[in-house]
Amino acid sequence: MNYSRYQLISLTVLRVLVGWHFLYEGISKLINPYWSSAAYLLDSKWLLSGLATTIVSNPTLLGLSDYVNMWGLTLVGAALLLGLFSRYGALIGMVFVLLYYLFAPPLLGLEYGRPGEGSYLIVNKNLIEACALWVLYSFPTSHVIGLDRFKELFLTFFIQSRIKL
Repeated sequence: MNYSRYQLISLTVLRVLVGWHFLYEGISKLINPYWSSAAYLLDSKWLLSGLATTIVSNPTLLGLSDYVNMWGLTLVGAALLLGLFSRYGALIGMVFVLLYYLFAPPLLGLEYGRPGEGSYLIVNKNLIEACALWVLYSFPTSHVIGLDRFKELFLTFFIQSRIKL
């Protein structure tokens, strides 16, 4: 894809900022020995509240949920920040934030025990970040500014050198 300089810079800045957010969220959970997804899941309402209750009531599932959250956020953040496998990172990140959205959607009549960051109705930061990740998936920049560029160069060189043999 050919981008104007302004488009390339704008998309790259968006990718780095979203990547930083994911990386920070992941690392902050990794270094906190008391962090667990249990409180968030117990506060769940609407469609996925039954699944949330099942996860919290099973220590194995809760441990798996915590592990996937901590490492998933960290790896998605690193992928976006470094521009390495960033399309996969954007796709997986989209799944994460859409699940967060569905576990605690900002809909009328749903009140949550944990404090919110504002009064939302239908649209919240998770939905906005999912849309930002959709844009990053649709218009990848890591093949121009990111480690994906070097990965492609290496693969091209490797394939060409194997063909000559």
